[in-house]
Amino acid sequence: MRTIEVVAAVICRENKVFATQRGYGEFKDWWEFPGGKIEIGETSEEALKREIREELHTEISVDKFLTTVEYDYPKFHLVMYCYICHVIKGELELVEAEDARWLGEENLDVVNWLPADMMVVKEITRLRLC
Repeated sequence: MRTIEVVAAVICRENKVFATQRGYGEFKDWWEFPGGKIEIGETSEEALKREIREELHTEISVDKFLTTVEYDYPKFHLVMYCYICHVIKGELELVEAEDARWLGEENLDVVNWLPADMMVVKEITRLRLC
């Protein structure tokens, strides 16, 4: 089974986190934290800033490492490095995502999270980050 390494931004604002709904591919319509694949020669933080610029036309600050999630999907093994972030410039435009929401602790469960991202939600809840 191939391994895919990705990064994810847990973008926080006013006790809420930003979630996006996939608009394409095998996992279309599932919800996730924005981010993407790490390219050769990039650090996790560099990859995350690049992915958010590309996907949301926004500049973020990568504030703190949150967790690493490993999950076996049917066709690949995912390793996802997750960071607490905040917006420093831009309006979070949806370039690839179908929809987006700011979710607080009381409504983190209203969307259909991808399994790996659900593990991040559990960590956010455990740490009471929002």
